[in-house]
Amino acid sequence: MSDRDISVEIIGSLSALNAQDWDACADPQTMSDRPLDPFTTYRFLRALEDSRSVGEGTGWQPLYMIVRDQDQIIGAAPMYLKSHSQGEYIFDHNWAHAYERAGGRYYPKLQIAAPFTPATGRRFLTKPENHEQAFRAMIEGACQFAQKNQISSLHSTFCTQSEYEMGGKFELLQRETQQFHWYNQGFNSFDDFLDALASRKRKNIRKERATAQAFGGRILQLTGEQIEAHHWDVFWQFYQDTGARKWGTPYLTRAFFDEIQETMRDDLLLVLAENDQGYVAGALNFIGRDALYGRYWGCIEDHPCLHFELCYYQAIDFAIEHGLLRVEAGAQGEHKLARGYMPSTTYSLHWVNDPGFDRAVREYLVAERDANQQDIEILTSYGPFRRDTPEETE
Repeated sequence: MSDRDISVEIIGSLSALNAQDWDACADPQTMSDRPLDPFTTYRFLRALEDSRSVGEGTGWQPLYMIVRDQDQIIGAAPMYLKSHSQGEYIFDHNWAHAYERAGGRYYPKLQIAAPFTPATGRRFLTKPENHEQAFRAMIEGACQFAQKNQISSLHSTFCTQSEYEMGGKFELLQRETQQFHWYNQGFNSFDDFLDALASRKRKNIRKERATAQAFGGRILQLTGEQIEAHHWDVFWQFYQDTGARKWGTPYLTRAFFDEIQETMRDDLLLVLAENDQGYVAGALNFIGRDALYGRYWGCIEDHPCLHFELCYYQAIDFAIEHGLLRVEAGAQGEHKLARGYMPSTTYSLHWVNDPGFDRAVREYLVAERDANQQDIEILTSYGPFRRDTPEETE
């Protein structure tokens, strides 16, 4: 195979492809029925499209990138033309302001990402045997498309570390940020996890769990066929409440939850709190092959510590029971540190059309990376895990 056989195509809808062709690149390993990353599967991205959570009027216009070797698809990327920077969670608002103050037009820009999803995963989806060729073709194809259409920039957010390193070899801008992730150290139970913590942190978590469990009802973990259509009516209320407070307008449409009910139930964990009046709070998680991804939370009643229980502790319970390696609980939140979620580096790649702005951003990112690593070191030192000193093991 030569590079002359490689072509890059950009399409506006996944309806032009079948699921098998996309998922052969998105999830090429077939050892498990569970996808490694649920957010780049055909069914997740198609649910966003079919529910009109992305598309005209949303600021996320699909421009999926497809790499072919003659008639065979060997690579794909979920790419979008963005008219704003909302729903990305790696913020470039300062870049946009600086670009426009200098007389440029920052929007629209190109985004290679899983929309509304601050979860690390592959963004340049390739068949393993064609990885280097397909990766190069997507980088070159996206940059050429941006140049041809006078688009200011290209951003690939929450990519893997290996993609980050490979992108650096193509002279893309490299950015490091941080999240808080929980890691399973071979725990057999939640008590095993607690035993790894310093005494004071352990007692605090037990107190929080007891407080939450005393809200006056029961907590349910639902997945697969246990999730029924009516559950999305109540969860929609929770999601709207949180979305209105955080973003002004919720990103997802009501139809999105109906779509994933049909196509992704087995990849979902829905945690609900119910009392005599009905469901009062809930958290939605997506299940990957080795990780649980906390995505959305909301409530219609306030109860002390119930947020921590539904979003963090129930997720840890599920991960331990099912042998998952980590829990990614979403963007931001230093309050997660005391609950066993440790600072972890996240990665993104960027390309800027203007050479002068590229140089300025490149210099800024060097300083930002150093500051980010120092911040992670400091936060890690404040983590809740035991250091085996006498006062911490008693």
